[in-house]
Amino acid sequence: MNAKIAIIEDEPDIRRILRDFLVNNGCTVSEAADGLAASELLAKEQFDLVLMDLMLPNISGERLIADLRTRSDTPVIVISARSMLETRLEVLRLGADDYILKPFDLNEVLVRMEVVLRRTGRAELPETLTYGGLTIYPAENRACWEGSPLSLTAKEFQLLLLFMEHPQKVYSKANLYESVWGEEYCYEDNTVSVHVSNLRSKLKKASGSDLIETVWGIGYRMKGES
Repeated sequence: MNAKIAIIEDEPDIRRILRDFLVNNGCTVSEAADGLAASELLAKEQFDLVLMDLMLPNISGERLIADLRTRSDTPVIVISARSMLETRLEVLRLGADDYILKPFDLNEVLVRMEVVLRRTGRAELPETLTYGGLTIYPAENRACWEGSPLSLTAKEFQLLLLFMEHPQKVYSKANLYESVWGEEYCYEDNTVSVHVSNLRSKLKKASGSDLIETVWGIGYRMKGES
């Protein structure tokens, strides 16, 4: 991922873990350890995306987001230990693009960043992604099996793109829903199951085999190539 990222986090260990992980994944990273330093950083530099805690010294994350939105549409992903639904909804209303709860999985953070960057038009999409006989063209929203086009809905294509970008990753229903639909996941909602089932059926019809597998009790991923 080639992106310029700001990490706004007062916990040194969390800041270091995020910084090292993102740098290793090709990002350029700047940091701020409190709200005042963050305000100055965001005022003088432009970023592709901001990772922000809410409980910061001097100026809260909520105030920083509200202030940023008066002058910029830079994507913001909140990473916070505050789990109340009301807090998450309030922050999203202020203009945050996503909300990740602590403790977090680093690969999950990376995927959510990629989704937000893609959704906001700031991602550098690869020309193609391939997996066996399956090829997708992200910039064209087009997929083929051995050269024959696949007829996918917009959500099916976004799901397939997510799977193919990280074929070894197992995605829970919540991961998929919050990444592709960009909304809070409700446990009883079967939207993901229906869309994944439809996508699997189309891929199996084209290829003659299952290309997406269920990891029982966890979620879905691309089936390992033989």
